[in-house]
Amino acid sequence: MSALRFLCQCCHQPLRLIQSTETLGCDTSQEPVASKLPSAQQEPGETPEQGSASRVQTDVGKLQDGASGRTLPGHGKMSWSSSSHFALLGKLDSGRTLSSIQKATRGIFDTLAGEDLGHPLCEDCTDNLLEQLDTQLAISESDSQNYRRSLETREGSSGDEREALQEELKGLEMEEARLVQELEQVERTRARAAVALQAAQAETEMLGQQERQHHAHFSKSQWQQLELCDELGSLENQLQYAQTQLARLEKMDAFGSAFEIRHDGPLAIINNFRLGCLPTVPVSWEEINAAWGQTALLLLALSNTVGLQFQRYQLVPCGNHSYLKSLTGDGTKLPLFCSSWPCALLYNKFDRAMAAFLDCMQQFKEEAEKGEQGLRMPCRIHVGRGLIEAAGAGGELYSIRTHSNTEELWTKALKLMLTNFKWTLAWVSLRYGQK
Repeated sequence: MSALRFLCQCCHQPLRLIQSTETLGCDTSQEPVASKLPSAQQEPGETPEQGSASRVQTDVGKLQDGASGRTLPGHGKMSWSSSSHFALLGKLDSGRTLSSIQKATRGIFDTLAGEDLGHPLCEDCTDNLLEQLDTQLAISESDSQNYRRSLETREGSSGDEREALQEELKGLEMEEARLVQELEQVERTRARAAVALQAAQAETEMLGQQERQHHAHFSKSQWQQLELCDELGSLENQLQYAQTQLARLEKMDAFGSAFEIRHDGPLAIINNFRLGCLPTVPVSWEEINAAWGQTALLLLALSNTVGLQFQRYQLVPCGNHSYLKSLTGDGTKLPLFCSSWPCALLYNKFDRAMAAFLDCMQQFKEEAEKGEQGLRMPCRIHVGRGLIEAAGAGGELYSIRTHSNTEELWTKALKLMLTNFKWTLAWVSLRYGQK
């Protein structure tokens, strides 16, 4: 017969039954009838004895395997290897089965355990249980002695002592009521403090969010400040460069750089264009017209510098097709250009345009001569007759018209005119350059 095992009801360790013929007086010569177990089921082809023995061994093995993985439900200080022996009382005669033996054993355990304690127990659990029971017994005996002494003291105390105790009890009750009120007050204070704490936490969160927003705004403002500082530095550099350029330009002779007047023998040259012609030095009329355009542009720039508005004519410089427009009458346009030497018998518009140009030049001279630093032109202008007088005493007169004139004399008149303009450029540079 295989050893029959139970589990400890406290630590769930497997318990092994040791059957002894000397202590139990059981007959082990007969095998128990395992077929009466509820869990025993006979396999086909096996005898009842073989089936019951195999089922008992299988159940015992399962109990051992399940118990090996369990933990202690109590304090957990027991060893896993601890197993206790216990004995079954009675005798296994031929009339008793394994089911009847288990039933009898279960009845004995129930009788020993009562309703609160589970059986069977191993030795360690039994020792622990006995220690707990001893501790409870010692506490119960101490309480019993205290109650007994209190009862004896009460019976032996006098009336005065009882009254004093009653007064002390009333004082303690009043103190308890006062403490209860204080506790209620503290609870109310704690509740108010909790509400205030919650409000403070909400305010702290709001302030934290505002702080984060302020930090973000501050960072953005700093970034804008850096950008503005860079832009300001760039503008300061541009201003410094502009001031440097202005100082350089102020020192520069703008008219002298824009208009270059020089002489090449009997011919006057303005910006590399020859104004006039000679039989020995032929000059194309395209070049002469361009020179007249540069001269008209120079006179208009000079008049704008001194703030002069011409009275009778409007000067319109257009390169080699410049002209003057009459401000009186029908607004006739007088061209300062020509394609060939005009006919000597005709009083043409080209001559009228050159005479009108002298009129504008005389207006500028009269305006420029005003003031302490007035302009002094070396060659006098006779507007009504269209003549220019050479410098020096007894100066000769030269006509600016082509009518009844020669190329040499006409070229000489143009040279004297550009000489006046050269002096004018020096005067403008000196006077307005200082300002």
